Amino acid sequence: MTTNLRIAFLPLNDVAVLAVARERGFAEEEGIALDLVRTTSWATLRDRLVYGQVQAAHMLAPLAVAVTLGLSQQPAALAAPYKLGVNGNMLVMARDFSAALEPDPARRLADPVGTAHDFASAIGLWRRKPVIGVVHRFSSHALMLRYWLASAGIDPDRDVVLRVLPPSLTVEAIHAGEIDGFIAGEPWGSAAIDSGRAEAVAIGERIWQRGVEKVLAFRETWLDENPETADRLLRALARAAAWCDEPANHEALADLLADARYVNQPADLILRALSGRIIPRAGDAAVAAPDFVLFSREATSFPWRSQALWIYSQLVRWGMVEHSPENAAKAGAVFRPDVFRRALAGSDVPMPGASMKLEGAVASPLAVGSRKGDLTLGADRFFDGRVFDPDRIDEYLKGFSQSH
Repeated sequence: MTTNLRIAFLPLNDVAVLAVARERGFAEEEGIALDLVRTTSWATLRDRLVYGQVQAAHMLAPLAVAVTLGLSQQPAALAAPYKLGVNGNMLVMARDFSAALEPDPARRLADPVGTAHDFASAIGLWRRKPVIGVVHRFSSHALMLRYWLASAGIDPDRDVVLRVLPPSLTVEAIHAGEIDGFIAGEPWGSAAIDSGRAEAVAIGERIWQRGVEKVLAFRETWLDENPETADRLLRALARAAAWCDEPANHEALADLLADARYVNQPADLILRALSGRIIPRAGDAAVAAPDFVLFSREATSFPWRSQALWIYSQLVRWGMVEHSPENAAKAGAVFRPDVFRRALAGSDVPMPGASMKLEGAVASPLAVGSRKGDLTLGADRFFDGRVFDPDRIDEYLKGFSQSH
């Protein structure tokens, strides 16, 4: 018997795992017929999930937390038992603005601390408050942008204008002069760079080396009422994610994502991020960023509750939610490692023995305890060296010089 599942997504490289699960037969082998519903904006995607038009969604991790906390339109308890990818985004700014920064874009990307301070100086020289596009108020890259700007004394609510627009409209907006730059998942940053209108200023992987990005989100009630179907889907996704991470498959993956049903951008543009070869300025040589986006290796797909709580800490920091034990518990419970372990218990997928960890504490690859197989976690440092202890959220928040 085949189970039909509708899953909403946005045209971004990190829909890869869902696309491959469908197109390479991994979902079919688990008895699932995937109907992937292409959507334009995160607000529309959120509503499709909340109101039951789809069973699951390729969703911004902070948006899943925000909806659960009642911060984004209709409140609904969402659950994320699987991460679809980490990293994969880039901040690009207009070439005129970038001229006030370190002239070598490769050095800019390698030194996020210095570049943040250069950015602060450039703001004073710009013709207006820089208008920076973000794909949603509750996106991982919007939170990382705030974190990065604040490290150089920039108040993201006062010194710049953060304007929400869908990822697929960012390049058009920078061409029209409506925004001065944007931060978004690939391939949109590379598309703006290729157009000659923008240059790379920072990449997510250099702000947080293993920054949580998209999750597979369900309504909590649906997930709890359909455990067997959810388990089959996660098994299919785990196989698809391993396929996506294999370098030998990157060209075929880029060709697949280039299809009009998915990202609808040139395959060579998509391939850059998949292969970790970023061109920071039109005509420049590619910069190696081997961890630019990850789908499977190093427990990428495992939904650490500590990462949900880091997201929560940033929502508190920027005054988006009131800090309380109840809110912290709700936020942490969005990520469901219990479902991940249940679904993949009979597979060869290594999985951590713990559900939380110190975020930002791993400086180099580290072998850790695993319930199945050998597991090495990759470096997960934040650019400023801070470490997030999910058991000490208050202490972590007090450590920031800003009073947000």
